[in-house]
Amino acid sequence: MSAAILSLTDVSVRLGKRTIVDRVSLSVKPGEVVAIAGPNGAGKTTLLRAAAGLIDASGAIELTGVRLERLSLAERARRRSYLPQGHVIHWPLPVAEVVALGRIPRGAGADLSLADLAAVDRAMNETAIAEYADRPVTTLSGGERARVALARVLATEAPLILADEPTASLDPRYQLLVMDTLRRHAIAGGAVVAVLHDLALAARFADRVVLIDSGRVVADGMPREVFTQERLASVFGIQVAVTEIAGTPVVVPLAVTAR
Repeated sequence: MSAAILSLTDVSVRLGKRTIVDRVSLSVKPGEVVAIAGPNGAGKTTLLRAAAGLIDASGAIELTGVRLERLSLAERARRRSYLPQGHVIHWPLPVAEVVALGRIPRGAGADLSLADLAAVDRAMNETAIAEYADRPVTTLSGGERARVALARVLATEAPLILADEPTASLDPRYQLLVMDTLRRHAIAGGAVVAVLHDLALAARFADRVVLIDSGRVVADGMPREVFTQERLASVFGIQVAVTEIAGTPVVVPLAVTAR
């Protein structure tokens, strides 16, 4: 079996007196797309930030077999890329320059190497933003900036991508494009852990779903195993219809219920 790209063992995060993430264990191997799902305030973003090494956490976190605390900031950046929510960009840099920032962990300076330029071009083509290469990023729509942010992450060529709501603000076409892009990254030997609120996208693209409630993992398995009517009613307080189309589970929220 392949060694884990990401391994979490009994990871907890406390903010003040509150426990936001409570003893979460998780292993992600090459080729996997893992969706983290759960209600608002469940601890999904906090867990992702802990895995990226951006906030303090107890327990053990390993990237490609090495404890996080033993890795320099530069080495962490080469092993994992983090795509946050929001995609706020204040400076009117050309899109290609924003994407090229993803090469900094690879040693890129003011003058990009041929390998850097090729990585930037690939990332822009994969996210369908090559036509915007020379435009100031601040002139783009929210959805277009989201794709620029993903291209920057892809340009790093890190084996692990940690993505927080990567399809937020995107129309259906680009939601599918982004998820297809993340799937291809996994197929090529990388791995993806993505926080997703869209249960249909999680069911369609994830190999596994990790369902979190109140900071704890309540289910971890294939989408059809995790997304049951009873479990979604308990965790989200919703009534759903669960069916399959061409072998892929489809989750349709129908009504609000009591939790």
